[in-house]
Amino acid sequence: MAKSKQSSAGTPATVALTKAGITFSTHSYEHDPAAKSYGLEAAEALGLKTAQVFKTLLVDVDGKLAVGVVPVDKQLDLKAVAAALDGKKATMADPAAAERTTGYVVGGISPIGQKRRLPTVVDTTATEHDTVYVSGGRRGLDIGLSPADLIAVTAARTAPIAR
Repeated sequence: MAKSKQSSAGTPATVALTKAGITFSTHSYEHDPAAKSYGLEAAEALGLKTAQVFKTLLVDVDGKLAVGVVPVDKQLDLKAVAAALDGKKATMADPAAAERTTGYVVGGISPIGQKRRLPTVVDTTATEHDTVYVSGGRRGLDIGLSPADLIAVTAARTAPIAR
């Protein structure tokens, strides 16, 4: 059963939000190690619309790591994210490099509170919602916050990067 509470769960993401004075909610669920899609699992377990739940994907744009944040039921358009970051070519980042750089494990990578701030692009559809949900920094934990706060705390730009 999904739990929802207003307090910090103690991950780097929740600590960063608390420190920034941003209002957010945490939503825990029992992670199934056999789940094929962490994001779709979160949406289903929490009873949320997939359009409101966003996944965090690390990409390599012209040799530099960056972050793309897209709805869990969509794919990241690599050409679009490269263009949004004024790059020529993007590829998915190596999972080990993503974990090393962010401090999070794959399936629990949050766009918030990463070890090193990376250029971030949030899909424009996020602004269509009052609340969006992203990983809270571990598998089985999502954070709900306003799209404006997500964009502000990650210093993100928005662009149509989902397909």
